[in-house]
Amino acid sequence: MNQTATPPATDAAVPAGLLRNLQDGKAVRSLQLERGAINEEARTVTLAFASETPVERWWGTEILDCTASAMRQARLRAGANLLCDHNTRDVVGVVESVEIGTDKVARAVVRFGKSVRAEEVWQDVKDGIRRNVSVGYLIHRAVLAEERDGQEIYRITDWEPYEISLLSVPADMSVGVGRGLGASGAELAPAAAASATPSPTKETRTMDTQATSGAGNAAPIQPTQAAQRNHAVEISALAKDIKGGPELAMSAIQRGLTVEQFQGEMIRHLSTQPKPTADIGMTDKEVRGFSIVRALHALANPLDANARSAAAFEFEASAAAAQKMGKQARGLMLPYDVVRASDLVKGTATKGGNLVATELLSGSFIDLLRNAMVINSMGAVTLSGLVGDIAIPKQTGAATAYWVAEDGSPTQSGQTIGQVLMSPKTVGAFTDISRKLLLQSSIDVEGMVQNDLATVLGLAIQQAGLVHAADRPKGILGGHVATPTVVGGTNGAAPNWEHVVGLETAVSVANADVGTLAYLTNAKVRGKLKTTSKVSGQNGFIWENGDTPLNGYRCAITNALPSNLTKGTANNCSAAIFGNWADLVIGMWGSLDLTVDTTTLGTSGAVRVIALQDVDIAVRNTESFATFADILTA
Repeated sequence: MNQTATPPATDAAVPAGLLRNLQDGKAVRSLQLERGAINEEARTVTLAFASETPVERWWGTEILDCTASAMRQARLRAGANLLCDHNTRDVVGVVESVEIGTDKVARAVVRFGKSVRAEEVWQDVKDGIRRNVSVGYLIHRAVLAEERDGQEIYRITDWEPYEISLLSVPADMSVGVGRGLGASGAELAPAAAASATPSPTKETRTMDTQATSGAGNAAPIQPTQAAQRNHAVEISALAKDIKGGPELAMSAIQRGLTVEQFQGEMIRHLSTQPKPTADIGMTDKEVRGFSIVRALHALANPLDANARSAAAFEFEASAAAAQKMGKQARGLMLPYDVVRASDLVKGTATKGGNLVATELLSGSFIDLLRNAMVINSMGAVTLSGLVGDIAIPKQTGAATAYWVAEDGSPTQSGQTIGQVLMSPKTVGAFTDISRKLLLQSSIDVEGMVQNDLATVLGLAIQQAGLVHAADRPKGILGGHVATPTVVGGTNGAAPNWEHVVGLETAVSVANADVGTLAYLTNAKVRGKLKTTSKVSGQNGFIWENGDTPLNGYRCAITNALPSNLTKGTANNCSAAIFGNWADLVIGMWGSLDLTVDTTTLGTSGAVRVIALQDVDIAVRNTESFATFADILTA
């Protein structure tokens, strides 16, 4: 294959994600391999195990640099083992020597042992039955050599082979995923375990009875191999445009995750590493010195020069946060550095013996906000500190399998990749605080104010996520699940065991019964279920004692699920939701915007603190939830 000469790329030209992928990922690449002379007296075979033939990988094209300076040979020369199927307990020989020819092909002389197992394999090699060889290697460095027709070509400039294996079944030669067909889970174990050292890569080649100088044609793709290829393509497509996605995709492919499982892993990745960040670069000391109470006191007393002066730092940080977010603060915008901080710092004694609380931050507002929402404890995912609209990848369609005649071929089909879009909507909540309280400056007061703000805001966000209404993010009940899944009756109905099982069945029939499955309802429904028998006239109530009271599933209680819904002539219906709560995603943009209303409660000497937060709520798969919205409890 002709190559266009290109100067070696610098490290800076290599995407950081690819470098991490090469250091931490495990892959298998497959080509054909020549077999050299067999020396029956010495029980040795000369094998060509690597060349510079380009191999297509899902993240690009890989070329192994077969030169003495690029290939580390110490492990092989030290007597690396000859294995079967990469099983370290199935040793049949030893590597005796290694050389790299002028044709840039790496060859090794391997000698077979005399054990019963080694004799069996040795005879198969002589008879031409075992023809496939795989080399395991570590990648230490790669550079982007060129881009051709939109395809990135990487040259592996520092790699280290550490074992050679004979395979009973060839790997998939078309896609480079290629574990041997029917390979045991033992081969995947090293990939699943985290390690500080680079994980292995394998190149599989096929021995030929005649020595050749080039690679042969790839073997026809078998159905199982095609499925492996499609699976890799699906996962890589989902991760393509996500920061840090390629390395997560490779890890998922190696561990055999389904597309659905990988989607959940991508959500968790986004929740821990939202990019770009909304931080403004405050130091730890500046974060600890930021006082919400001091800032609110200044907002409540705009004509008090001393109060404004005391809160000068808070207003400066607020202006920087607003600029970073590209929006105008309505009052005081809390920097995201402060919102996500988690240190609790107590005051220190001065030489005069007085306790002065100079570092007032009482804890993470985000954690307080999460604790205020029941749905968080059920597994809902929170993406905080977002900047700009985000799109969460999901698979919306799958390939189709066909039965074909002996000489026929399957109809082409493929996967459809969609997106769950999220964009900021503003939610507001308020709490009332006395003026005298705002004059205080202590950790306890800071904590109380933050708790109040987090509670009222959390309840508002939770309400939006559960029950759909106009002018707010789309909720589950009446929104993402527009029509109730289980229907009680024309005018509602008392809940029974059939209704409970019906919710679970609906989710299971949609193949969505995975993840953090749980029920959510209100206190009235719980009371009704505790006094309703599973089977009429027999002992045993629907709501049982224990941590999993509803048919073996967890159940949380919140009065955010209403008890005044209308069905027919009834206007006192309650609701219940069952589903995989990990598919509920709450996105929070930037930081909290605080304003102070001094007039509404002016006669009582209190101020109203209004908290504004940009939020959106999405359901990754609507099939993950089932609803029951006409429950009569009285």
